Amino acid sequence: MDADLRAARLGSFADALTRLDAALAQVKTEWTRDAAIQRFEFSFELAWKAVSAFSRSEGLEVRSPREALRMAHRLAWIGDEDLWLRMLDDRNRTTHTYNESVAEEIFARLAAYSSALGTLRRTLAERA
Repeated sequence: MDADLRAARLGSFADALTRLDAALAQVKTEWTRDAAIQRFEFSFELAWKAVSAFSRSEGLEVRSPREALRMAHRLAWIGDEDLWLRMLDDRNRTTHTYNESVAEEIFARLAAYSSALGTLRRTLAERA
């Protein structure tokens, strides 16, 4: 059951990340920017849930995105904890409010976020 959950979480995370990368590859318009931001939200959400599932297999429990990021850093699954905490803050900002200038600011960071998410996906895949 635990292995099935990890595989399901990792698969969903990988699929979302593929869709984020596809959105980022498009010519930037208001629509593609907003689509990329939404896909980032999904990717981030699935990333922390995958970390939670993989942590459980280590006998560790995380209940929130922030706990998951701290645990992933402690386990060396992610490198730059500050980048990931900024990602969490940006995900929260896009989820709870919409502001054009905030959307532009966050969109400018999505390539770096996608790269970090991809590194986590590969790290977890090696542990699967």
